[in-house]
Amino acid sequence: MIGKLKGVVDSYGDDWVIIDVHGVGYQVHASSTTLQSLPQVGEAATVSIETHVRETEIKLFGFASGTEREWFRILMTVQGVGAKVALAILGTLSVGDLASAIALQDKAMVSRAPGVGPKVAQRIVTELKDKAPALAGGATAALGLQSDIGEGVASAPIADAVSALVNLGYAQAQASTALARIIAREGDDIDAQTLIRLGLRELSGG
Repeated sequence: MIGKLKGVVDSYGDDWVIIDVHGVGYQVHASSTTLQSLPQVGEAATVSIETHVRETEIKLFGFASGTEREWFRILMTVQGVGAKVALAILGTLSVGDLASAIALQDKAMVSRAPGVGPKVAQRIVTELKDKAPALAGGATAALGLQSDIGEGVASAPIADAVSALVNLGYAQAQASTALARIIAREGDDIDAQTLIRLGLRELSGG
């Protein structure tokens, strides 16, 4: 099986790129996000590959990173999610946004992807909830906090701080991530006002 291709970009299509590897052109299907991240025609490129073998065809799916490829694989374990839908989701949401949507059980965010209806979106956030943190890398602490907030089990100071930051215009995922970093540094015995103050400083880069 092909796991990676390293070559030169030959040409682009609506949902594919041809990578020339020593004179052999491989057609690689990819999300819009991956295609936009690749260089211009004639320049060198490396893509992670997922190979699908069927009775009548062999298809290569390409990804800008191994993490994106893992998300592609895990999305396809959900009933109703094929390769086309998985690529549409990865082309609409970043890996971080997708992980946040699953942790927060935000099916509306997932259903923004073309071809994803409410039922499929609900299955994705439900079935992948326990798998999302494993693919989130360093964002695991933030995802845990986001999950607690989504389920309404976060402590009152944390929930109040997130609510306040959201009311000030920050996205819930941004606020949760910032507070997770603060709690990791300072501990969780912090009142809401202090969390809000530190959260604003964290979000402003101060």
